[in-house]
Amino acid sequence: MEARNSIETTLLTYKKGLGDFTGKMPEFASKFNAFTEACFGEGALSPKQKQLIALGISLHAQDEYCIIYHTKGCLDQGCSEQEILEAVGVTAAFGGGATMSQGVTLVQECIQELNRLEH
Repeated sequence: MEARNSIETTLLTYKKGLGDFTGKMPEFASKFNAFTEACFGEGALSPKQKQLIALGISLHAQDEYCIIYHTKGCLDQGCSEQEILEAVGVTAAFGGGATMSQGVTLVQECIQELNRLEH
């Protein structure tokens, strides 16, 4: 698969790195993947709510790969742009300017580029 924009390039880079790591550490990767799948599955919180939480944590941690991954996760779970931006705002209340700068740049870029690919 060839990337069609910078966000897809980043996602593909992450997936390649994850694949390489899994090849070297299969037991660890398998257990980690099972754990995260369980965390993001249906429960008292919906997968949509869990993606919004994960995006907020990613923003606060300043983890660009996770910001992109969970912005896509939010869109995949049916979050509106307004819901995503509200999560950015709540996170910025804790993370301040660094969180806000990622929200007004990288998150909005992800939404725009990923929505373009869907239409």
